[in-house]
Amino acid sequence: MAHVVLVDVLITVALLLVWYLGFTQYNRRKGAQALRLVEAACTGSGRVIESHWISGSRLRARLRVASQWIEDASVTVRLRPRSMPVQWALSLWRGQEETVTFEADLDYVPSFNLEVFRHRWFTQNSPSDETGTRNWMMARLNPVVLTTRGQWNQDMTPVVNTLLSSRGHKLTRVRLRAKSPQLSATVPLQTLSDEQASAGFFDVVRDLAAGPASRQ
Repeated sequence: MAHVVLVDVLITVALLLVWYLGFTQYNRRKGAQALRLVEAACTGSGRVIESHWISGSRLRARLRVASQWIEDASVTVRLRPRSMPVQWALSLWRGQEETVTFEADLDYVPSFNLEVFRHRWFTQNSPSDETGTRNWMMARLNPVVLTTRGQWNQDMTPVVNTLLSSRGHKLTRVRLRAKSPQLSATVPLQTLSDEQASAGFFDVVRDLAAGPASRQ
């Protein structure tokens, strides 16, 4: 009986080891591909100068970007923790996305602290007689901004306009603040499916970096 238990334990350990090594290599290939897209998106104005893995699911890279507004730039790629089965299952259950986050300091200090989260609500249900919605009227609305600020800082207007435009529709989180990193922008990794989509992301990042400064 003890031998059977020992064999089962050894098989389980071997399977977990194979799982860990296999998905670790998968994440490393996926992270390297994401960095190649990032570098290609810079279209000659930037390149990856250093990269390292913070964990099995987080890859961080320093960028050298030829921009008058951007300094000390870096990119963090957050993947699902595939090498850890329990953590992977939890991330899937929570609906956590794989993301790319661009961070940088600016050559000016923002005069405000701004953190923007983008939310969308969808429904697959349509009005029906069963729910008593026979007389419903459906209308398409423009984006709505909900803010916690009592007074509007005019320096924020270019940033918000960029986020509301069609070019900024894929960003899920943006932060501008006085302390480093002064700019942070996050986009789902799946939206950077090719060089063109990646280039669009960095165009928006440059707009965000230049927006407040363009008013000075």
